[in-house]
Amino acid sequence: MLVFFISAALLTIPLAYVYNSITLILFVLYTFLSFSNKNIKLRLPLLPVMLLFLLMAVSLTWSVDPKSTLKALGREAPLLFIPLAFCFNQPLSRKALLKVLENYSLGITVFALFLLGRALFRYNDGASADVFFYHELATNDINAIYLSVLVSTALMYVLCKKRKTVFGYFLLVFLLVFLFLLSSKVIIITNVLLIALYYIFYSGLTVRGRIAALVMLMGITVAIGYYGKIKERIAAEFTYSEANPMEEGVHKVTLKEAWTRTDFNANDYLNGTAFRVYQVRVFTEMLDEDPVLFTGYGLNASCYKVEEQGMEHNLVHGSEDGIVYNKLNFHNQYVQAFADLGVFGFLLVVIMLLVNLKNGFKKKDFVHIAFGIVMISLFLTESFLWRQRGVVFFTMFYCIFNTALLTGITDKK
Repeated sequence: MLVFFISAALLTIPLAYVYNSITLILFVLYTFLSFSNKNIKLRLPLLPVMLLFLLMAVSLTWSVDPKSTLKALGREAPLLFIPLAFCFNQPLSRKALLKVLENYSLGITVFALFLLGRALFRYNDGASADVFFYHELATNDINAIYLSVLVSTALMYVLCKKRKTVFGYFLLVFLLVFLFLLSSKVIIITNVLLIALYYIFYSGLTVRGRIAALVMLMGITVAIGYYGKIKERIAAEFTYSEANPMEEGVHKVTLKEAWTRTDFNANDYLNGTAFRVYQVRVFTEMLDEDPVLFTGYGLNASCYKVEEQGMEHNLVHGSEDGIVYNKLNFHNQYVQAFADLGVFGFLLVVIMLLVNLKNGFKKKDFVHIAFGIVMISLFLTESFLWRQRGVVFFTMFYCIFNTALLTGITDKK
């Protein structure tokens, strides 16, 4: 039953929020109705997660926007009650862990097939080929970057299974192709590097086998990445130049300009990297102007300041997705935690990531290691824990991996 409820909580993450909320409530109810006194134990790796939520709650006392903070606390509650549930349960056995990851991977595959079928239906109905890529494929509700993270963990589990069947190899290639279709640059690059690291250090293959696997990986990566839409998405981050920044009346803001310009215009376009550089620059300006080093502005309360800074720099027009630049959050979990919760919030996020990665290496579990590395890189580009899907995904897998018995979970059968 525990495996069932954990699997259900994970598999409802990409669905409507109500389904995930119901499964989480059922998971917690099952935990507290069936617990045994001998299983109750404070598991130290989970302490930073719960402390982060407590700091969020305490920030309500100094928040510059108490209403936003109070509203956000409900969304962040999984940081508290999911670790508490794991403290009331016995650690998952290796067999139970494998079952959770197998259920999760198959469920994500079914969901990916559904999205591809949906895209094919729309394409046959007259839509453009864009329906097979990025947010059009994932839908704006789910977000292609967040879905890429969900697919990434399923991909790593399938990759690490020993003695794969033909279906296993098909599943591996399918998830890799689907990941490319979602076109999240950071997740694609991170996963390609992780697959290479797996075959070099963890696969147990002969030297000839490792070389063959790496050559095949590079071939698939180049073949998929060369496709027009995916190539455009990846190249978009590197195509501008300071010598020729104008294209069709749009000024592509360079990284230097994003860091130094004090006034922007309506025809200025910031790609993902330039926008994140600008946001870090805004954060440094906020630290100079306000005494928030130790406290931050309060959970989810820095948004008004980001908007205010955008108005000051005249960055109030929309991006290519129609979202106004100064209405967006930091898109960087480290900066977001620092701005909202001060240096202690930032340190708790870093501690969680380091504890997670250390335990992954300690268990020599590549799926756990891959999860840790993906989270570290993702946090550079997304305020992942400040979104419901993000906080549930991270907290569930963090608790699963860091409370499991200290044995590798890679299937060796």
